[in-house]
Amino acid sequence: MQAKEIKNGSVLVFESQPVIIESVSVQSPSARGAATLYKFRGRNLITRQKLDITLKGTDFLPEADFQRRPVKLMYSDANQLHVLDQTDFNQYSLDLADVANERPYLTEQLEGMTALIYNDECVGLQLPTAVELTVVQCDPAVRGNSATARTKPATLETGLVVQVPEYLKEGERVKVDTRTGEFLSRA
Repeated sequence: MQAKEIKNGSVLVFESQPVIIESVSVQSPSARGAATLYKFRGRNLITRQKLDITLKGTDFLPEADFQRRPVKLMYSDANQLHVLDQTDFNQYSLDLADVANERPYLTEQLEGMTALIYNDECVGLQLPTAVELTVVQCDPAVRGNSATARTKPATLETGLVVQVPEYLKEGERVKVDTRTGEFLSRA
């Protein structure tokens, strides 16, 4: 795939390792005849290390032999998280350290989760951009001084703590952005 065609979420082979592209920036040349540079921030799917890749528009990176498969959370034990492929019912196991960033958003009811499969091995999970979680603990709202939008910390069912508007109560469902960990809205 040419550098000018690469988008966020593309999975490519860079230095014989699969890399998922997380961000793209374009640097236009300031001189005539200079090449446009494409700067990519990616993550190695096997080692989890971040990479910075700079290419000219006509440079080429091959696409990885890679699949995205819909999965559901089965259970997690002391060392691993176990998911079930929704199409062929294969079970995949991932080390808890490898999914530490995704874990605060995982529930058994989560829809839209995909497994990243490389050479018939699950190398990671991709979550939907927003998930719905239940507030299990938060302080009650305080009356008065409500001219500004105040927030308070709320603990969600997975243990994640987010800042929510003061009017929310325990038991309510909220939407949380999985990329930033911020409150989006009521569910």
